[in-house]
Amino acid sequence: MSNETENPLGPPPWLNAPPVEGYPYEDTHDLRSGPDLHPSLLGLLPFVGLWRGRGQGGFPFEDDYNFAQEIRLSHDGRSFLRYESRAWLLDDESKPIGQALVESGFWRPVLVDGRPGDEMEATMIRPDGVAELYLGKAATTRLEMVADAVAYTPSGLHVTGGQRLFGIVEGALLYAHELAIDNSGLKPHMSARLLRIGG
Repeated sequence: MSNETENPLGPPPWLNAPPVEGYPYEDTHDLRSGPDLHPSLLGLLPFVGLWRGRGQGGFPFEDDYNFAQEIRLSHDGRSFLRYESRAWLLDDESKPIGQALVESGFWRPVLVDGRPGDEMEATMIRPDGVAELYLGKAATTRLEMVADAVAYTPSGLHVTGGQRLFGIVEGALLYAHELAIDNSGLKPHMSARLLRIGG
């Protein structure tokens, strides 16, 4: 068979196209630079930034553990925030002893008649095969989210529920994350206090 018989439309236009430059759009966690914050995100403005601090984790592990964490909440001018988190384990002298949880996701306000209300939606995904969809409410410096749906891969952690509470208290980002695995019900998973180091 000839190539014309296999693909009567001919080769796709991108097949021999010239190279492209790097991604041309900027995102930022610093409201003093980069694109303007989308008006629908004004209710989430206090959370935008680069945060770093420490916390304690527990369930589903038998023993509690100490960790350090960095969270970046950024935007690119569109109507959502990008959430990136990475944590690492600490020993009793606050020295790093291993990598821990990594998460990525998106937060976005729910629009009613084209205007943002206090309701929001979020997606979170982890490398251990877990994806969570959250529904929540934002009120000035407080954000509460409850998992509306959770999916996990066949080899993933069997997460069946979650709840997250974020708040800005005296300039710091505090949060508490509860998690359910199989039929455990919600149990304390991680909590931390993070200081703004950028934005």
